[in-house]
Parts: sequence; C-alpha cells; structure tokens
Amino acid sequence: MDKNMSKHDVFSQKRLLIIDDEENMRHMLSSMLKKSGYRVSTASNGSEALDMVDQTLYDFILCDLKMPDMSGMEFFEAARDKLWASTVIMMSAYGSIDTAVEAMKKGAYDFISKPFKLDEVLLTLKKAEERESLKRENRWLKERIRKIQDDYHFGNMVAKSKGMEAVFKIAEKVAQYDTTVLICGASGTGKELIAQGIHSAGKRAKNPMVPVNCGGIPENLLESELFGYKRGAFTGADSDRKGLFEEADRGTIFLDEIGELPLSLQVKLLRVLQENEIRPVGDSKTKKIDVRIITATSKNLEDEAKNGTFREDLFFRLNVMPIQLPPLKDRLEDIPLLSQHFINRFNISLEKNIKGITPAAMSILLKYHWPGNVRELGNVIERAAVLAEEAILTPKNFPLDLGESREREKVEDFFDGHSLKAAQKILEKRLIIKALEATNGNRTKAARILEISHPSLLSKIKTYDINL
Repeated sequence: MDKNMSKHDVFSQKRLLIIDDEENMRHMLSSMLKKSGYRVSTASNGSEALDMVDQTLYDFILCDLKMPDMSGMEFFEAARDKLWASTVIMMSAYGSIDTAVEAMKKGAYDFISKPFKLDEVLLTLKKAEERESLKRENRWLKERIRKIQDDYHFGNMVAKSKGMEAVFKIAEKVAQYDTTVLICGASGTGKELIAQGIHSAGKRAKNPMVPVNCGGIPENLLESELFGYKRGAFTGADSDRKGLFEEADRGTIFLDEIGELPLSLQVKLLRVLQENEIRPVGDSKTKKIDVRIITATSKNLEDEAKNGTFREDLFFRLNVMPIQLPPLKDRLEDIPLLSQHFINRFNISLEKNIKGITPAAMSILLKYHWPGNVRELGNVIERAAVLAEEAILTPKNFPLDLGESREREKVEDFFDGHSLKAAQKILEKRLIIKALEATNGNRTKAARILEISHPSLLSKIKTYDINL
C-alpha cells in the first residue's frame, strides 16, 4: 500500500481484474490502471481467473477473448453466476469482434478492439463507472419510492402526516387479532377505508367483509337485516333468510354509524359480542357465528352513553381498541399526496391525463377548511379533472368558495375569554404548531416561515410545551 494513501482511499478504490495470456499486455494495463486509481489484479488465463472471482468481488474485469486452454468467452460463461457485481469488458483482436458482440448479448458491458490506445481503455472504464453509478441511483430511487409507498399507505388510504402515521401503525397491529375496533372520526375522514385495510391485512382477508350502515336501514327492518329471520316470522317472510352477521361468518362485519343503532338492538348486539351467537327473528334457537366486529361512528359515544342514548356496557365492549381519525383540516400535509392519489384514480376512470396541480391551485386547497374532509377533497379533484382542458389543474378548475382561507378563522372560534395577552399566546402557539406541521418538524424552516430567530422559536416551543 502506498505510504501516502489512507485506509479510506484503499477501500474506496475500484477493484479491477485483468485477464490476458500476454505478459506484456498485463504489465502495461496494470501499470496504467494503478496510476489511474484502480486496485488491479491480474490472471494469465481463464482457469486462474475463475479461482480469483470465486474469492473476490471485482468492480470491473478486462478479459481477452482469445486465450489458450480457456477462452475469454468460455470464462465468461463459466463464471457468469459469480459476476453479478462485476462489469465485464472484453478485449478482442481483429477477427473476434463477432464473438465480443455475442458476449455483450449475454451480459458483457462492452468490448475494446486490439490494438487500442490507453485512453480508449480509460474512457470505456469511465463510461462503465457512470453506468454503474446510474444503476445504483436507479435502484436507490426505486427502493425509496417503494419505501415511501409502504410508509404512506395503509390499505387504500394514503397519508404522510404524523396523526395518520400513528393511525396506520395502530391499524396494522390490530389487524393481526380479532379484537373489536371502534373507529371514530368526522364524516368523510375514511373510517370505512381503515376498516377495509384492517380486514385485508388480517387473517380473515380471504373471507368476506360485510359493511352495514346502521343509520341507513329503517329501524323496523334493522333486526331482520342483521340477524336474519325464519319463514312466517312476519308478513312477507315466505322463506328463511340469512342475516348480515351470518353472511359475514368467518369474515368481518363493519357496523358504520353504530351510534345510530336503536337501544333495543344495542342489547342484542351486546349478546352477540359476549356469546358469539345470533337469534334470527322468529326463531327459538340461537346460531353460533365466527365474525370479527369493526364499528365506526362520527358521534362521541362516551357522551352518548352519559346522556343515556347509548348503552354504557356496549360502549365499553366496543371501545376495546379505539382509533381516532383526525379531520383533514388538521393534517394539511396530506393534501398534496391525497390530491395526486385522486388525480391518478380519475385519470383512469375519466380517461384523462392530468399531470399535477399548479402551486396557486394547491395554495387554495391548503387554505380551505374541508368540512367534508377527504371525501370532499376527492369530489373537488374529480370536478376539477372533468373541467380541466390542460394537463395541469389551475385555480379556475376549482370552485370559487374554496378560496375562503383558513386564516379567516376568528379568535372567538377558539378562545372564550377577553384577555388580549391570553388570546395572543393561544394564536402564537397555533401558528407555531402549524409551521412545524407544514415543515414536518424542521425547526429551522419553521422559524423562517414564522419570521423569527431559531433560538426564539426553541424558547417558545419550550414555553408552550409543544411536542412536534
């Protein structure tokens, strides 16, 4: 090792193997390439080279085609499985170019015709290095994209905010068990999508998931819809009929808007949860079922239980694993990701070719308060895609009322008192949290957005006990 060369320099050098039966050629190439920074090894024939590639991973291999005992082509074919990390460049004399081309078809990178100038060798190696660099970068990008997709997806949902990241982690864990799940959140936040994701990621995925909107079925029909009925149980019951619980046997039943379930049926649902059995309307016998129950509500069931409109014992039975979905206005960083997700979907269903959204249009989306949450965003993107005459969505493609800014929220909306100092502190804390969320917790960028110094921001974060 060169005394002036550090250990880091040695390890960063590219390993190169020269295979040639002519000693003068090996010596000439070896001297030149060592001066150019390569760690060079040599082999006088294909058999010797086979042993060497078995012991060492070479970045580059310069291999003569015409050699006694074992030709370059024979070496290449014999060693191909060991050359997955190596870029092979063939050296061909006049008359063996066809063989060199054949080697390239089988995986060699390039060939150099003899006699050659030394600059040609260096140029070919430089091109090969650039190619390998691009291949590595490409692999890294593909892996990064795959990781991003894994990180930002759960089932059919996409999100990158910290709030939704926490939701995805809980959902992934609970999916592996038959634990009862209660998904809470405002209308349009994606409660059914989370339920579908839990079902699909669990051991019941091959069996059905049956969704039921408890608020969409008339009360007098709900019991027979859920539990089925026997022939003659009521007028019009001409034959036995399975209920939705029985349809979901060995799978999952998703009870949406469980807060709308009448008190009389809440008692019967509690029995299903406790005994794993149902009683069809008009039947004297019960039936055993094997169903996972996932429920969802936009109501506060704890308050409903206190008010007597929802059974407290049923609430506790359903609330084994609660998942709270934040509204879209509290996770603005998800809007660009969701928007592109919807664009991709509507490009297919509407046969469009929308590429993206202009910054001005995205600014409008980020300022809107989204009372309809993700469902409303999907509807807005679909409408914009239908109206779009160009490949990029612009402000004119969106409804005028979307221009209403979130900044129009009044202090009275989140502050009850009359103290200016108290109101200033509350507003200041909200703006700091908003800046940190917009920058994914990057305090330097957040300070720049807030137009305050970095030390000042750190001081305020400590004062307001902000954990982001």
